[in-house]
Amino acid sequence: MAANLKLHQLRAFVDVARQGSIRAASRLSGLSQPALTKAIQELELALGARLFERRQQGVTLTDIGDNFFRHASLVLEELRVAQEDIQQRLGLAGGRVNIGVGGSIARTIMPQVITQFHREYPLVKVRIVEGQLVSMVHELRQGALDFTINTYDQHHLDQELIFERLMERDYQVVMRKGHPMAHARSLNELQHCDWTMPTPQGSYYRLLHDLFGERGMAPKIVVTCETFMACTSLVAKSDFVSIISRDVIEDPTHGGQLIALDLDDPLPKATFYLIQRKDTALTPMSAYMAQLFRRYCQQR
Repeated sequence: MAANLKLHQLRAFVDVARQGSIRAASRLSGLSQPALTKAIQELELALGARLFERRQQGVTLTDIGDNFFRHASLVLEELRVAQEDIQQRLGLAGGRVNIGVGGSIARTIMPQVITQFHREYPLVKVRIVEGQLVSMVHELRQGALDFTINTYDQHHLDQELIFERLMERDYQVVMRKGHPMAHARSLNELQHCDWTMPTPQGSYYRLLHDLFGERGMAPKIVVTCETFMACTSLVAKSDFVSIISRDVIEDPTHGGQLIALDLDDPLPKATFYLIQRKDTALTPMSAYMAQLFRRYCQQR
């Protein structure tokens, strides 16, 4: 017989799982600790399984609890999306849009999209996560992100996601103005330099990693930067070398501190996609923001 689960029990469980303690979840949710404890005990009783291991410094999920968390968090996100969808279709333009963007998108197209979106729908809250696709897959799967604009590694296609091609952009080797290797015309000449790159586990940078391997090259990537801000700041103020989008290099916020090398053998272009979960419809507000990204990407 299926257990009779209640929404407040699921919310209590997900809040405590995310926060790692009942005290922290109580502060976040505004519910008392006894109320959260009771809801979780009722949930465990209904399921006939222990979901948490109680520890001195908080709680951790059991194996069963970890598996149930993935389902419960997705159920709550789907319910939120469904409620917002109804409100928005009734003309009550509120709710929330959660998106992810790659670093170069965050510095080029995203500000234009968000400015127009906020001008038209000032009551809709927007959450933006920046990074490579590899860091966003979990939130996409759980419904915590509506979509992301990013590159991806076609050798590791996630069967739970759909990919809509939007545009291609040029990537180039970048260094500071006045760098002693500013005259270089090939990647081979730069092998001895100190390199900084994002993690090679993600999308376009995995492609570059494979490219270096095919050419028998092994650049000294001694610093891994997880954000474009860290990468560009390091390159602008040191002799580190990197590879980033030409759009970012030309961004006036860098004050002309960066230069791009015109190599004899250009780097492969990066293809950007609109990526979202399969079998999940976007709310009207999320769909409109996705359409704005399509429009601005086509203009590049």
